[in-house]
Amino acid sequence: MLYIIDGGLQTLVQDMGRKEYYHLGVPPSGAADKYSYVLGNLLLGNPQDYAALEITLLGPVIEFRKKTVIAITGAPCEAKLNAEIVPMWESLLVKEGDVLSFRMTTSGVKTYLCVSGGIQVPDVLGCKSTYVLSQLGGYQGRKLQAGDEVQIGEPLPGVFQQVGKRIPDEYLPPFSTSVDIRMVVGLSSYRLSDEGLRAFLNSEWQVGLESNNIAYRYTGATVTFKPTEPAFGAGDNSSNVVDIVYPIGAIMVPNEKELILLLRDATTGGGFVTIGTAIHADLDLIAQSRPNTKTRFISVTVDQAIEARMNKKRKVQAVQELLR
Repeated sequence: MLYIIDGGLQTLVQDMGRKEYYHLGVPPSGAADKYSYVLGNLLLGNPQDYAALEITLLGPVIEFRKKTVIAITGAPCEAKLNAEIVPMWESLLVKEGDVLSFRMTTSGVKTYLCVSGGIQVPDVLGCKSTYVLSQLGGYQGRKLQAGDEVQIGEPLPGVFQQVGKRIPDEYLPPFSTSVDIRMVVGLSSYRLSDEGLRAFLNSEWQVGLESNNIAYRYTGATVTFKPTEPAFGAGDNSSNVVDIVYPIGAIMVPNEKELILLLRDATTGGGFVTIGTAIHADLDLIAQSRPNTKTRFISVTVDQAIEARMNKKRKVQAVQELLR
């Protein structure tokens, strides 16, 4: 069991997320940076989808009440086991009574604490992920706070022989203050003027402070619309269309000065002009972008998006082979 001494800024139980409920208004949720989360589970020999703790910016203080093996991955931060700094991206032995504490992340946003046997909370709609907005899943549908007691699984057979294993540096993700996000242009992009589309693709955008697991906001350029007669039911503003279903990664233009990019806790539909969709392979990169991160959007084809997704999958498989 984990005893939470301090919950930090926002510590949530997350796994691979909910499937097949988005059309009913329930977003997938799940780990925001799935690559870092999955690599943490691989270090422990866990199945890839075992639940872990997702830590946002300022981490918790946790007392372990069971001997086990853990791995810390994701956004770089100083973590101490009792008074000793411990490495990230490596499997670590913890004993009953040990206290793990985290400082502020030095770059990136999301750090993951994976535990052998996974975090044990009840499944809700098929998974253990937390959707805070609806208080759904995870630990009582909310972030962890002082005094919580979180159950963990029994250490998996052979995991204590895994202690000291490490992810090779060439497989670690980047954490930068300047990123390129690949996206496929489409949906209602026809509502932008040619100048507006060029401004979107040729400008540098910055991540806003009001960014979270639901959506990221960007400012930095002006995206103009074509003058059009509003369709029935769309509203009078140039940024409005008749309501459509939003995919995860949708890049919307609520006004000429701002973009909204939907992440894994996204709303499922609405009526804003949507330029296109960020590719699946780059969602992790977006979730690890801190406020003020400089961002450029790069247009790619659907085939290129699929190839990027397959490349990432092959990278995870390569790590899995190395750790066997």
